[in-house]
Amino acid sequence: MRGMRRWVGAGSGALALGVVAFVGASRWHGLAVPAVRQLFLHGSGSAGQAEGTATGGINLKNIDLKAKPCTNFYQYADGNWLANNPIPAAYPEWSQFSELAERNRSILREILERDAADRSAPPGSNKGKLGELYASCMNTKVVQAEGEKPIEPELRRIDEIHDSTGLEAEIVRLQKLGANALFGFGDEPDFKDSKMEIGDAEQGGLGLPNRNYYTKQDAKSKQIRVKYVQHIAKMFELLGDRPAAAAKDAKTVMSIETSLAEASLTPVALRNPNAVYHKMNLTQLQLLTPAFSWQNYLREAGRPEIDAINVGEPEFFKEMNKELTSLPLADWKTYLRWQLINEAAPYLSHPFVEASFNFYGRVLEGTQQILPRWKRCVAEVDNGMGFALGKEYVEQEFPPEAKARAMTMVNDLIATLRSDISTLAWMSPPTRQHALAKLQLLMKKIGYPSKWRDYSALNIGPVPYVENVFRANEFEYHREVSKIGKPVNRKEWEMTPPTVNAYYDPTKNEIVFPAGILQPPFFNPKADDASNYGAMGVVIGHEMTHGYDDEGRQFDAHGNLRNWWTPGDLKRFNQRAGCIVNQFDGYLVEDNLHENGKLVEGESIADLGGLTIAYAAFQRTAEAKSTVKIGGYTPDQRFFLSYAQMWATNVRPQFARLLVSTDPHPIPHFRVVGPLSNTPAFARAFGCKPGEPMVRPPVKQCKIW
Repeated sequence: MRGMRRWVGAGSGALALGVVAFVGASRWHGLAVPAVRQLFLHGSGSAGQAEGTATGGINLKNIDLKAKPCTNFYQYADGNWLANNPIPAAYPEWSQFSELAERNRSILREILERDAADRSAPPGSNKGKLGELYASCMNTKVVQAEGEKPIEPELRRIDEIHDSTGLEAEIVRLQKLGANALFGFGDEPDFKDSKMEIGDAEQGGLGLPNRNYYTKQDAKSKQIRVKYVQHIAKMFELLGDRPAAAAKDAKTVMSIETSLAEASLTPVALRNPNAVYHKMNLTQLQLLTPAFSWQNYLREAGRPEIDAINVGEPEFFKEMNKELTSLPLADWKTYLRWQLINEAAPYLSHPFVEASFNFYGRVLEGTQQILPRWKRCVAEVDNGMGFALGKEYVEQEFPPEAKARAMTMVNDLIATLRSDISTLAWMSPPTRQHALAKLQLLMKKIGYPSKWRDYSALNIGPVPYVENVFRANEFEYHREVSKIGKPVNRKEWEMTPPTVNAYYDPTKNEIVFPAGILQPPFFNPKADDASNYGAMGVVIGHEMTHGYDDEGRQFDAHGNLRNWWTPGDLKRFNQRAGCIVNQFDGYLVEDNLHENGKLVEGESIADLGGLTIAYAAFQRTAEAKSTVKIGGYTPDQRFFLSYAQMWATNVRPQFARLLVSTDPHPIPHFRVVGPLSNTPAFARAFGCKPGEPMVRPPVKQCKIW
C-alpha cells in the first residue's frame, strides 16, 4: 500500500502476525497481529498433531501443567511452547503463525528455485519473470560489485532539480519507485460511493513508524530519535558524503520529518473513517496547497484528467505546503536523497543492507540478525509478483477439497452470526434489519482469486536487483493509479495467496482468507471440529465481526460510509465497546507501558466477537454435543485450548514497544486472556470460579455478541 515503508526482511499483510510496514490510515482489518505486522515463518514441529490422536489440531506437549488454567490460561495452554521456542536471532518475535509462514516460505523457495533453473520458460512468461527476479536477488556477487551504482542515475536526477516543477516531478518519480516521499498516493473505493475508485492522498514522508516516534518525550523515544539521526548520517556517508556534511544533512531530514509528523494524525485518530475522508476537486486541492501543483503531480503520475481526490489529512497537507514555501530547495533535495537511499538500501550491497537493518531491525525491533538472503528474496518476490507466485503455490498446496471445507465453515459461521444478530437484546429492529442486510451481502473470498493478476506489463530482466524491485514497485503504482475513476473491481485481492493472514474490507464488505493461513495447525480438514473451530473458526468470526466493530459499523451493506444505527443502539454499542477499551487500557506490557485501549478497540472487539460466534457455531456440531474426550480434554476444553495455542508468541521487548505504538492489534498474551475472561463458557469448561483472574466480575464482563 502507498505511503508505507517496508521493513527489512518483512512481507506484507494485515491480519497481524509478524512485522510489515507502518500503516497510515489502514483501510482494511486483519486478524493476527497488526495491520502493520506480517512475517513469513517455519515450523519447528510443535504445531503438529495432538497426543493420542492422528487428527488432532492441538498439541498437548505445549501445555504447562504447572500453571493453573483459571489463573493464566495463556501460560497454561502455551507455557511449554513458550519455554521451548525462543525467538530465533533473525526475528523480532516467534509464534505459531511464524512457524506456518516459515513453512510456506520454504515451499515458495522451492518453487522459485525451480523457476530460476527452468530455461524452457517462454520469454515474458510469469515463470520466467519470477525466476529472473529471484535470481537477481540471489546473485550476491553482482549486487556486491555494483554497490550504489544502480541508483546513481536517480541521485543525479535529484541533484539536477532546479525549481518547484522539477521537485514535484521527482516526488512522483520516487513514489513510483516505492519511496515514502512526502506523502502517499494511490486508489481506494470512494467512502461515499463505494462502487467507484477514487484517488487518495495520505499523510506520509516519515522514516520512523508514526508521529509518536517524533513527539513522545520519554527517554526511550528520545534515544531512538538520536539513533535515527545517526542512521541517516551513516547512509549519507555510504553515498560518499563527508561525516560533517552527512551529520548536517541528517539534521535537515529530521527537521523536515518532525514538522510533517507533528501535523500528522495519531494512529488512534486514523481509525476514524470520517477523519480521513475529505473529497476535493482540483480547485480546492490547489487552494489547500498553493505551493504544490496537483496539476503537475497528476500529469507526472500519468493521470492528468483526474479532477478530484480524497485528501486523508488536510492539516498534514497544509503543513506540507508551509514547509515547501519556507525551506530552500537544497533542503528538499537532501530529503529526497534520503528517501531514495532509505527505500533502496535493502536491495543494494552489504554495507547498505547492514546499515538499514542495524536501525530498523536491531534498534526498532530488537532483532539480532538479518534474515538469510533467500528468505528476504522470497519475501520480495511475493511482494512484487505475489499473485503469479501464489498461483503456483495454490496448485501445489491448496486442493479443491480444502477450499470446499473452508467455505463450509465460513457459511456455518455466517449462519451463526445471523442467528446471533437476530436475537441481540440490545439491538432494536431498525438497526437489526440493516445489520442483517449487511451480513446477507457479505462477499466471501477463499484461498485465491477467481481471476489472476496480469503481470504482462511488468518488465523483469537481467538488470541489477534494485532495478527489478523498482520496476515492480512502479508497475504496482501505475496499476493502482490506473484504477482511479473506474468501477471497483470486486474480484481483486489485497493479499497474496501464500500469506498467513486474513482481512475484512469495509468498503467492499468482504472477508478474505488466503490459502496460506488455511493450513495446519489453524485449519486441517482431517482434524477434530474443536481444533478447527477454535482456531480457523475464530479467525473467520473475527473477520466477519469486523463489519460491526467501531470502524466497520460505520459502513453500510454496500460499503458506503453512512450511519445506519439508531441513536439508542449506537449509545448501547459504544457502552459495550467502551468496556473493552477500559479492559485493555489496564493491561501492562512493560514498566509503565500499557496497551492503548482505543488503538486496539476494533481488533479486540473482533477477537471477542470471533471467539463468541465460533464457539456458538461449534456448539452446533455433533462433536460438541458428545462427551468424548481427546487427549483427556472435553470438546469445549479443546476448543479453548486451540484458540489459545493459536496465539502462542514470544516477543522481544523492543518489538513489543513498537507494536503498542503502531499496531491496532493487542499483544498476543492479551488476545488470549482478554476475550476468554469475558467468556462464561470458558469458565464452565475449566471450572473457574468467581474471583479467579481468568473470570472478570459479571459487572465488568464485556459482551457485544
